[in-house]
Amino acid sequence: MIIFPNDMKKLEVKNVSKSFDGNHVLKDISIELKQGELVCLLGVSGGGKTTLFNIISGLLTPDSGQVLLDGKDITNQPGHISYMLQKDLLLPYRTIEDNVTLPLLLKGVKKKEARRQVSSMFSQFGLEGTQKKYPSQLSGGMRQRAALLRTYTFSKDVALLDEPFSALDTITKSSMHRWYLDVMEKIRMSTLFITHDIDEAILISDRIYLLSGSPGGIAGEIIIKEPKPRHENFNLTEEFLEYKRRILSLL
Repeated sequence: MIIFPNDMKKLEVKNVSKSFDGNHVLKDISIELKQGELVCLLGVSGGGKTTLFNIISGLLTPDSGQVLLDGKDITNQPGHISYMLQKDLLLPYRTIEDNVTLPLLLKGVKKKEARRQVSSMFSQFGLEGTQKKYPSQLSGGMRQRAALLRTYTFSKDVALLDEPFSALDTITKSSMHRWYLDVMEKIRMSTLFITHDIDEAILISDRIYLLSGSPGGIAGEIIIKEPKPRHENFNLTEEFLEYKRRILSLL
């Protein structure tokens, strides 16, 4: 298992607020993501989580506050952080190989070189043999793997994942959790992860930020002490239930 320095901040969101047409959506949000962490942003629908992701990725300008990556201000500057939405959004008329190289092509990398750069990653992401296939030929779980590889080719430091596994069945989702944690460790990816699923947050997170209220604010932070990956029956333990009680009391 790779051990990351626990004080190395990759991403900082400082005192971010946002409103639309006079309606306050986010109020004074401050969170951080350390090197190698998976941190969940947990809350009810409409709480401002996706708005916050759009600000972090540079797609939206906050009314106040700033976003820092490795200490550098990247507020309102898209292109620094990769962002994966709930749907895989793979282009049906492109092969998997050409789907995952798309971010490189958009950056001006030639097709042959882009394919060369990602070729070794197919095996690491469990996609070997899918290069020439089309999205319709893959299962839901494999499509999500391809979408995550495409996300990684955009930015190799920090990924924003907006409910990436919510459309999967329970068994496939559990398998994807184990797979993603393993891949994260190998590629040293730091991840901020939106979910509405309390169980999912407890099972995969190092820390959980609870976003609630209107406008949305940070209601609390939960540190999950058990090492990842959690053992198979962790969700049946008293420790798991205690985390769940604490979260429900704060939301």
